[in-house]
Amino acid sequence: MNNFLSRASAFSAILALALIPAAAQPPAAVDSIQKIEISAQAIEAFDPREPARTRFGALAFRGGLSLKSSYRDFGGVSGLRVAANGERFLAVTDKGNWLRGRIVYRGKVPIAIADAEMAPILGLDGRPLKSRGWYDTEALAEAGGVVYVGIERVSQVVRFDGAKDNLRARGRPVAVPPAMKTLPGNQSIECLEVGRRGGPLAGTLISISERGLDANGNLLGFLIGGAGGGFALKRTDEFDVSDCAAAPDGNLLVLERRFSWARGIAMRIRSVPLATIKPGALVDGRELIFADMGHQIDNMEGLSVHRDSSGALVLTLVSDDNFSPLQRTLLLQFTLVE
Repeated sequence: MNNFLSRASAFSAILALALIPAAAQPPAAVDSIQKIEISAQAIEAFDPREPARTRFGALAFRGGLSLKSSYRDFGGVSGLRVAANGERFLAVTDKGNWLRGRIVYRGKVPIAIADAEMAPILGLDGRPLKSRGWYDTEALAEAGGVVYVGIERVSQVVRFDGAKDNLRARGRPVAVPPAMKTLPGNQSIECLEVGRRGGPLAGTLISISERGLDANGNLLGFLIGGAGGGFALKRTDEFDVSDCAAAPDGNLLVLERRFSWARGIAMRIRSVPLATIKPGALVDGRELIFADMGHQIDNMEGLSVHRDSSGALVLTLVSDDNFSPLQRTLLLQFTLVE
């Protein structure tokens, strides 16, 4: 048995435990912004069985990092947005914290994380959201300087004005459809994006649940703001949604994860045309990439999209290590080549 299968077995056990709803975290004091050090180990081959291979489905592997930090709250990264220049990033973690930093490159290959900071995500009263049990922050969206955070445990979206530049920004809850509040507490909001300017969903928040299912077994989606309404994403092959990001070509890229005792861990990304998302619709999209534990993946939960200086569409993925020593925080980058 090779080390990838061994890691898959250990990871499967940890992920199974992580998917069991946890007790609410105790109230926490308001901490200052903490500068932290993050060490990075290069991932040079996405498939160690074929080190020279770079093409995987419609994507080309650019490089990756395995990240570690001695800071007590580092880990559990579940939502990610990378700036248009591909360097600065903002992320949220399961324990209700912001993570901010800068990706350092050698050419087009990520080699390090610099200027990293963490801080608790604050509510309107200035107290950490986790102090009221709103700690399972899983989804992140940004548009026009406004940041939106999706909180899975309570099926709630919170709006932050200026959070990209100010980690002390205070969040204001957004009114969500009543049906969203009926989602399973540990299988709720994972995908959150803002409809792009000029499109039919401009300014509308698009949300898809991890595994909230309709009567036909498809994944429930919600349109928040605008005309509102609900839709569904076709669920196939036991995959659940873990994040999404809108691409400038008019598609919503949906990151999905599968855990099965029989088949282990896998991830894939589907490309769903934004034009098909409307109230009452059942949407689907083509698969861009599939990877299992033979590849350099972990519990992949964050996805962001930007264009590099050459115009190439770059996908950045990050994993949630569930604060387990048996899992890893990975940052992976791919280029869309089709």
